[in-house]
Parts: sequence; C-alpha cells; structure tokens
Amino acid sequence: MPGPLSPPTSRCRWASSLPDDLVGLIAWRLLAGDLLDYVRFRAVCAAWRSGTASPRGRGVVDPRYHPRRWMMLPEGGGLHPGHPKLNGYVRFFNLDTGAFVRVHLPLFEDHCILDSFEGLLVLQRDHDTAVRILHPFTGDVLDLPPLSTLLPQLRPEKTKLAWLRAISTAATFTDGAVTVMLAFNHQYRVAVATPQDRQWTLATWFYGYGRPLLSSQGKIYVKYKKLFGNTLEFFQIDTPLPDEVLQPKKLIATCTEDKLRCRYVQFVECDSEILVIGGDTSTDPPKLLVYKLTGHFPSRQGS
Repeated sequence: MPGPLSPPTSRCRWASSLPDDLVGLIAWRLLAGDLLDYVRFRAVCAAWRSGTASPRGRGVVDPRYHPRRWMMLPEGGGLHPGHPKLNGYVRFFNLDTGAFVRVHLPLFEDHCILDSFEGLLVLQRDHDTAVRILHPFTGDVLDLPPLSTLLPQLRPEKTKLAWLRAISTAATFTDGAVTVMLAFNHQYRVAVATPQDRQWTLATWFYGYGRPLLSSQGKIYVKYKKLFGNTLEFFQIDTPLPDEVLQPKKLIATCTEDKLRCRYVQFVECDSEILVIGGDTSTDPPKLLVYKLTGHFPSRQGS
C-alpha cells in the first residue's frame, strides 16, 4: 500500500527541484491534451507557475490555449446564458473526459451568443452589435466590428440584423494577428474582419445555397446541390491570412446523391479529417456511409 502523503512543504520542495526544461516539457504535453490540465499543473507551486507561460492575456490570439474539446452545455428549461436564475454561471462539458466545469461569465448580461469554434464563444454585444470572441476560461476578449456595419453592403430587403445572426465562424491566427471570417447561413456570403478594422468586408460572391456548413482549422466547408441533376458539390472557403485578400470558394470535390444514398448529408470532423456522412436507407436497419472529403471525393472510410 502507498505510504502517507508527504507534508505540503515537502511536496513543494520536490516540485521546485525539477529542472526547468523538464517542467516546460511536461507543461507543453499537458497543453497539447487539455488546457485545464495545463492550468492545474501551473497551480501546483510558484516554481512551476513562473516556469510556464500564463494563458491569460493570450487565450484568444494564441491557438495553443484554445479549449478545443470543451463545449457549452445547454441548461434547458429556458435557462439561456445570462438568465437571472443562473447567477452569471455557465457550465461546460469536455467531449473527451465527460468532465463538467462551472464558469462565471457576467458578459451574458448584455451579450448574446452567435456561435462557437475551437472552444471559443462568438458573442454579440447588445447595445452596438459589436462581435466579440470570448475565451470562457481565461476571460480574454477579442473585439471585432459591429454586425450593423454590414447592413449598408446588403440589398435593402436583406437588411435585418436577425438574418445576420445565423453564422458559422472560422479564423486564422498568425504571430498574434487574427483574421475572423463569418459565413452567413441566410445570406450565402462570407465577411472578414480583424480587430483593427472598423467594419466587416463582405465578399462580392455568393457561396450558393448550401448546407450544412462546417468550420475547421480556419476553413469553412459547404455542400451545394446543383439545380438540375443529382450532383453534389463540396466547396472550401479559406480565411485569409494577414495582408491577404479573401479568395472565392474552391471546389474540392463532387459526388452524386446516389453515391451517398441520401440527399441530406452532414459534415463531421474527426482527428483533423473532414468526413461526409450519408445514409443507405435501402437496408433495414439503415446503414451509415462515411467518406473522407478529398479532392478526388469520395474516399471510402467505412460504413
């Protein structure tokens, strides 16, 4: 059986005796798995905390500190984030471990949530429609231009803010510089902005009537059904890097509905791969068909 725990002072002396390079190696390996494990590691003692970088202040701009495997947990019963009965708290769920954490986020008193990506929350501030990216665990916020700056760029019949709030979000992060791209589900267009911009820049082109949308690693994927025939087209839209111009959508794959055995397909991200899920309804029970999205689509993954 293990012996009794050492006194706290002994544990602290042992922790502070570890070489700095070993402390750094352990910390970065923890960070590659889960941000909160890294935070707990830094909290062990002053030596480990001083020998590792704090995520606070860089939680949004540095993708190493993004809480990728955490998602906000819906409370149900009409208790939306910011509801008075929640007292400013929101719960998050870890997709890998099943762990829950409860975080105090008073921002929801005057913000609404539009989307999430990489574990970050995309918010809109009530009084001026400013878009803000929030890291729920560090409290870091990245400010972006208001959604209302898009209204003059739209046709008069499309100038309703409610139509702009259904979005998919992607972003690039390069040496502290951030570019954010929003894909508008009802406008079929994308817009980009940086924290230094005063307004969003709307693409001159449409990505077409396409659902579903999936955001992954700075890219947005969309499926488009041709008006005639049964051909499905799959497009990729890249968030521009700093000093780059937004490029039109790229056709990366085509397929027929017969191949997927289903009109309504879904995108799924798995181990950095983008999968397309269809369904064979001719069998009993129906069988899922899973393909990897590549330039020579489809590459069969399994069923």
